[in-house]
Amino acid sequence: MSKKLIFVYNANSGAVNSLIGTAHKIISPQTYECNLCALTFGNFTENLIWKEFRNSSNVEMEFLHKDEFLKQYRSKWLPKYEFPIVLIATDNELGVFMLPKFLKVFDTTENLIEAIEVKLKLLSQLG
Repeated sequence: MSKKLIFVYNANSGAVNSLIGTAHKIISPQTYECNLCALTFGNFTENLIWKEFRNSSNVEMEFLHKDEFLKQYRSKWLPKYEFPIVLIATDNELGVFMLPKFLKVFDTTENLIEAIEVKLKLLSQLG
C-alpha cells in the first residue's frame, strides 16, 4: 500500500499572500493562524531541520496551500476540512493524519517531526 502525506497550509498561494504571511509571522507571531507554516518555514526560507527531514524521509509528501488543495482535491464527497491539516492518501482513500488542533500543540519542528515519525510507525505496524 503506497502512502503519501499531504500537508495543507492555512494560507493561500501567491506572492502577495506570502508577503502578508511573512509580515504576520514577524509582527504578531502569537496570532499567526498556521502553526504548520511556522514550524516548516522560517520568515523567508524553509526550516533547515524540516528540509532535512523531508529530504531523508521515505514517505512521499505533498505540500499545498489551502486554495491549491481545494482546487486539486475538489469533490462533493470530500469532507470540509479546517486548516492547517495533514492528510494521508493511501491507494484510493484520503484520510486525516493530523488535525489542526493537534498541529497547534507543537512548539518546535523537532516535536512535529517526532510525532509524524511515531504515527507513521504505528500505521505501518497496523498494516
